[in-house]
Amino acid sequence: MSRLTYFLIIGLAALGALWAAALWVTRPAAPDVSAASNGVSMAVGEGGGGPASIVDYAALDARIQRLMADPAMVGLAVAVVENGRIRFIKGYGETLDGSGEPVSTSTVFRWASLSKGVAGDMVALLAHDRSLALSDPVSRWASSLRLPGGNEARTTVADLLSHQTGLFGHAQDAKLEDGLDPRWLRSTLATLNNICSPGTCHAYQNVAFDAASEMVERVTGRPYSDVVTERLFAPLGMRRASFGLAALTSAQSWARPHRGGDTPRTFQVVEPYYRVPAAGGVNGSIEDLASWLIAQTGAAPAVLPPEVLRAVQSPRVATPGEIRRRRNYAERTSRAAYGLGWRVLDYAGRRVIGHHGGVAGYRSLILFDPQSRSGVVALWNSSTSLPNGLEYEVMDRLYGLDFRDWMRLDTPRGAPPIGNEIAEVEEQSAGAVRAERRAPSR
Repeated sequence: MSRLTYFLIIGLAALGALWAAALWVTRPAAPDVSAASNGVSMAVGEGGGGPASIVDYAALDARIQRLMADPAMVGLAVAVVENGRIRFIKGYGETLDGSGEPVSTSTVFRWASLSKGVAGDMVALLAHDRSLALSDPVSRWASSLRLPGGNEARTTVADLLSHQTGLFGHAQDAKLEDGLDPRWLRSTLATLNNICSPGTCHAYQNVAFDAASEMVERVTGRPYSDVVTERLFAPLGMRRASFGLAALTSAQSWARPHRGGDTPRTFQVVEPYYRVPAAGGVNGSIEDLASWLIAQTGAAPAVLPPEVLRAVQSPRVATPGEIRRRRNYAERTSRAAYGLGWRVLDYAGRRVIGHHGGVAGYRSLILFDPQSRSGVVALWNSSTSLPNGLEYEVMDRLYGLDFRDWMRLDTPRGAPPIGNEIAEVEEQSAGAVRAERRAPSR
């Protein structure tokens, strides 16, 4: 080999190494999820380094163990984030009642209406890219959506994502559950009556809200699930996050749905709300959901820029009905509003962001403080609302507030339930939803 050839080979190798290093340095940063790996529960009270925790996780674990002793519970996964790090993550119970298969931190559940926060972030990200504007009329980007009186031309993208379309709550959900096509159902919304002008009242939607997935597809020319996976899930390290029934049931560990109160029974997963992916189509593990929470606190600005988070987490419309549903938690949550796919709450004088989800046999919750970068997420595979108080017990511990038995573990069975069902239940069987008139949000 000549000396010239030798130096040429060495030079090319050095250039290749520099190129690879540049790719590594410039790739989007994923949030720190080192505590959740390989589907193994973290040891209670450990947090992978960092400052000491203010939370007694052994005591919290004992409380959750008591919750799981209730016959209405089947499986549950919980994670707590402090100062941008996962400090507690664990699975409880079974993926299928009586199966002996444990819920782990990698077990996949349905996220139900937590999917709306994903859609809000995705559309706001496209607005940040200047591919669309939140002030655009929805008619520009969602051709199937027709509202009473031609209001699709007056309803903005932001109105849609904050449930201010002028429709009554859960419009056409029953027909979606009957198997009708959601795009066709969006075209029939024009035959309904307005309850208010667009942008002036809040009434929760699924069929109309899913026009968000159509917007993303119209702007990008690609399937909604592919765009979300590429722009959000993959760069955030959410390895098990997915869309659709097939992805759920093909997961190595997945939680089966249950209903039936104290005698929970499993049943076949129902598909209707998978057909409105922006409203209720996401699956994922508690590891994925913890990563998602961390990203919402600003830990991954290359994926979710600060401007996007401000857009989705700013209150757009007051929702006093949410406070009525949380009336037995009024000592902590006194005001509520809705952003873009996210709820904005006053928690003992602090601004917190969150959402609940519920579809047949599954429930979910996320609640976090963006300023302290701390919060809680939970997924469970039964229709009970018993874990709703968990978010309050965790946030109280994070804030150092006096203990309250929000999960009612020390309350006799049969006592009146604490708090209404505050899950964002997709099924029409959840009942009629009142419109909430727009009021200044403080």
